[in-house]
This record gives sequence, C-alpha cells and structure tokens, in this order.
Amino acid sequence: MEGTNPQRIIMGIDPGTNILGYGVILVDNKSVHFVDMGVIDLRKEKDHFIKLSRIFKEVGELMDKYAPDDLAIEAPFYGKNPQVMLKLGRAQGAAIAAALHREIPVFEYSPRKVKMAITGKGAASKEQVCTMLEKTMDVKLKIQFLDASDALAIAMCHFYQLTNPLLDTSASSNWKSFVNSHPARIKK
Repeated sequence: MEGTNPQRIIMGIDPGTNILGYGVILVDNKSVHFVDMGVIDLRKEKDHFIKLSRIFKEVGELMDKYAPDDLAIEAPFYGKNPQVMLKLGRAQGAAIAAALHREIPVFEYSPRKVKMAITGKGAASKEQVCTMLEKTMDVKLKIQFLDASDALAIAMCHFYQLTNPLLDTSASSNWKSFVNSHPARIKK
C-alpha cells in the first residue's frame, strides 16, 4: 500500500435505489479489521430524484464519519431490464459524486471480480460471500440485508487489489496507481 500512513480506511458501496449497502474496513499493517456495515433504506421514497439526493447526502455523512482513504464501489451490471441498470448507474453516480466532493479516490469493481476475490468463484451466491467474509475477518456479521455484506466484500476486494500486485487491475480504473506502479513506462 502506498503512502506513509500504515493505516487505511476503505469504504465499500453496493449501490441501489431501494437498498444501498455500505461496509467499512480498517487496514493496519496488512491485517484487516471490521469497522461497520449497514444499509441506507430508500424503499419508502417514491421519487427517484429524491432517492439520489438522499444517497449523495447520506453516503456523504458516512464518509464524514469514517473518513475513508478510498471508496470502492460496485459497477452496475447489465441484467434483463435496461431501466434497472440505468437506475443503478444513477445511484452509483450519486455515491461517487459524494466521494469526489470530498476528494476521496474512487475504484470500481465488477460484481464477478468481487465474488472472485472473496470466494475464488465468480458466480458465488451472496450467502457464500457473507460466509467467507466471516471466516476471513473472524467476525460474526449480523445480516439483515445482504447488500451490507456485499459492500463489505467490495471493500475487501479493493484491499486485496492494493496488497497483491499480481492481481489483474483491469477492473479498477485508476491512472494514478498505474503511473506510480509503472514509472518506467512514462515518457518525459
């Protein structure tokens, strides 16, 4: 991991327009500690634009509370309904805007990459991901919504990305990291 600070706080976000999950971990000398996880429940809100406003505001409040060094967020995926993907993309955008407003670097991971990083199986179920997180972090997670454990998995995926240089970085788009990792490839 880069920088002189041996501790790093990573926030993971599983974007959603009904339930948005968040997870926070603390990395200390390459060991990971569970900090918090939960959801922002937007199901009672009927207006989509009010949902986006709440995502920006409430995710921002979580960022102010935990002061993450990085935000790891799940990329929207194409399903059967393009309208769902559009709404997820907007929810993701509202959370990303909250991070960028606070100058927090953002890293995006596909759902398959997250599942692969946590379980070794890209098609793992949400329950399998949660079980593996409990074993890896040696905690018992109180799960009301699997969106929260998914967000924690996204944060863990980012931690693995930072600590294992052999991992494929194509799912994470951060040019600063690439430039820092490959100084000889930069022409002056």
